Amino acid sequence: MSEKRDYYEVLGVEKQATSAELKNAFRSLARKYHPDRSEEENAEDMFKEIQEAYAVLSDDEKRSQYDRFGHNGPGGSPFGGFGGGGFNINLEDILGGDFFSNIFGGGGGSRRSRRRGSDIRMIHTVDMFKIYAGSTEEVEVELPVACTHCDGTGAKDGETSECGDCSGQGRVRMRQQVGPFVQDVVRECPTCGGSGSTAVESCSHCRGNGKDIKSTTLRFNVPAGAEAGTRLRMRGKGEPAPQGKGENGDLFIEIDIEPHPWFERSSADLIMSLPLGYADLVLGTTVTIQHVDGKELNIKVPAYSNSGDTLEIRKRGLPHSRGSGRGDVVVLLKLHMPKKVDKKSKKALQDLKSALAPKDILERIKDDAKDRRN
Repeated sequence: MSEKRDYYEVLGVEKQATSAELKNAFRSLARKYHPDRSEEENAEDMFKEIQEAYAVLSDDEKRSQYDRFGHNGPGGSPFGGFGGGGFNINLEDILGGDFFSNIFGGGGGSRRSRRRGSDIRMIHTVDMFKIYAGSTEEVEVELPVACTHCDGTGAKDGETSECGDCSGQGRVRMRQQVGPFVQDVVRECPTCGGSGSTAVESCSHCRGNGKDIKSTTLRFNVPAGAEAGTRLRMRGKGEPAPQGKGENGDLFIEIDIEPHPWFERSSADLIMSLPLGYADLVLGTTVTIQHVDGKELNIKVPAYSNSGDTLEIRKRGLPHSRGSGRGDVVVLLKLHMPKKVDKKSKKALQDLKSALAPKDILERIKDDAKDRRN
């Protein structure tokens, strides 16, 4: 378990900070890391840490004991459990009602927020040739759209009434436990889904969900040098807004790349293994293959190469996704070992064996072994 940070450090204040300074620091950090608002990856953990620090330091008795004992209360008990039970912080009193209204787009006096439809992610696969040159893609997909029979409301003839659970506000106040803390929060109304209204009678065509599925032709460009996982955004092509009130979500097209028969990719570089016979490594050779740029790639293997050597062919890799120029092709030489050889080849190998044997090394090994015995 990681060591707890100092509470004053968490809030970014000095030990002599006044109550007002503590409150201002907490308000600023809570607004930044509130899980319903923040896009930070660690927002929830940070928010809990900030709450805990403020809960202790804003209480004069707990602050005094924390200054004396640190994170361990009297008797060595963890300070988080000190003083009996959790901490009750009313965030709305500290942050202000406008904070929670803004989360839901309420803007203070507005009845409810204009919500946005969910985003959609789809995967589109291309080959290495298209990644080299870039391409314009056209695909046929089925996407959700607002039901034309009810205008996306999910209600027959679009007829709705005010939600009784939230009185048309689209949000409700509730009390929830977050770790050791109890806090008042404002949440989307579960009955109306935050719209503030419910259908008088469900639309029979879409069964009340306000959506239809429609075949759509998408056209988009795959940029040259794009990497696997690259996302292209098509605004407004995602899910329609709930009950037709708000903006459509976005469609994200994630690029996947088909495995290439002999190349592996490392950013803009292309890496391949080239199996060669022993004679090719000793005498040298040139291997020509078809390349992803549509031209031939000549791999010149110098004489007396070793298995495991690498050759670098400059500026024949993929285009850099950012900036200009191309990466390199890196070729790893490997000795190909046949599983079987015929009698004629065996005889030829026997004749070559003595000529190709590493005599000097073998002699040194024998001499060394003889010296050790003596």
